[in-house]
Amino acid sequence: MDSAVPRSLLPDTAVIDGRGRLSVGGVDLLDVASEHGTPLFVYDETHMRARCREALAAFGHGVAYASKAFLCLAMARLVHEEGLYLDVATGGELHVAVAAGVPPDRLVVHGNNKSDDELVDAISIGVHRIVIDSFDELDRVERLVESTGAQPPRVLVRVTPGVEAHTHEYVMTGQVDSKFGFGLGSGDAAAAVERARRSAQLDLVGLHAHIGSQIFLTHSFEKAVGVLADFARPLALPELCLGGGLGVPYVAGEDAPSITEWGDTLRRACEAAGLTAKVTAEPGRAIAATAGLTLYRVGTIKEIRGVRTYVSVDGGMSDNPRPVLYGSGYEAFLPRATRAQRPRVVTVVGKHCESGDVVVRDARVPDDIAVGDVLCTPVTGAYGYSMASNYNKVPRPAVVFVGEGQARVVVRREVNDDLVRLDE
Repeated sequence: MDSAVPRSLLPDTAVIDGRGRLSVGGVDLLDVASEHGTPLFVYDETHMRARCREALAAFGHGVAYASKAFLCLAMARLVHEEGLYLDVATGGELHVAVAAGVPPDRLVVHGNNKSDDELVDAISIGVHRIVIDSFDELDRVERLVESTGAQPPRVLVRVTPGVEAHTHEYVMTGQVDSKFGFGLGSGDAAAAVERARRSAQLDLVGLHAHIGSQIFLTHSFEKAVGVLADFARPLALPELCLGGGLGVPYVAGEDAPSITEWGDTLRRACEAAGLTAKVTAEPGRAIAATAGLTLYRVGTIKEIRGVRTYVSVDGGMSDNPRPVLYGSGYEAFLPRATRAQRPRVVTVVGKHCESGDVVVRDARVPDDIAVGDVLCTPVTGAYGYSMASNYNKVPRPAVVFVGEGQARVVVRREVNDDLVRLDE
């Protein structure tokens, strides 16, 4: 498998010129790397807008972008402009969305351990929905509404259906043993719904269920609907949110349903189960992942004969921890020679003081890769920058949106002074 990087892993507007150089959004990636430095996250704005429109067409009014996948002011504005709600899981995500100008009634608030402050903020500004995750949270919301005299918030009860999706155990959320939601089999979900219905401080409008992330098999979603149906049908609540979790291909040979196919699957499953509630969802990765790619600069090539060749780049686990956390796979290629065959197997590593600081374990690259080359890993638009850290006091990369031949910085590169900005 020494072929060129698959076109399906590149953003929608990717174009390869006669020399093999890659442009996205009408912007040459080598030029953007020279102008803005590396590591650098580059997002195809047209790609993200197209996926937002696809989600809106698939699910209709109420579908929300799962902002944990990637969030900044510009991303919140883009999603809102395209008609999607935003799913926020912390007070910080709520703050960013509001600061971006997203109306509170377009926000869905998640979280398995919402603090009093987070709940007060959500209740006081009048968010669209609060997803209730525990009995402790029921206590908190009732107490806070009563003490503040606020209007009862519209809530969804999060149900854990006991479905083990076919994905990594760290991103499974629908199994019985989960920190999220109320167990269906244990009877907790029924108890939570009954309590919410009786409460004068809550306006129960529906159920929520999310079974995990990076799921390729639509059967997992169909199974979740089948398990939920007998519970949800007699409740006759007007809304059912089936969360997110749709996977995307990261490496050659992987395939995943489109947002449209996913929506069709969920809708057919709900209709077959006799569910009449309005079905919504919360795609995140499916909107942002393939829109983004990361540009690195090669600093060292170290060949250990008969063992391995290490290609070290100027980022690593601080800008993409997924390989370390989940063993996630990525492709690598040189945007100066995008169509080139990639016969050489190397391990792309970062600059951090960890042997596990691996970006791509068995990366295929052209034979002529050299120190100073710009190396690209595609499909890094979700859970890359959003999970970035300052480990080893490495400043976080800049984020650039590209479109119509222009590149605009939407998150500036951190500098060393930022690393001590909070110190006393």
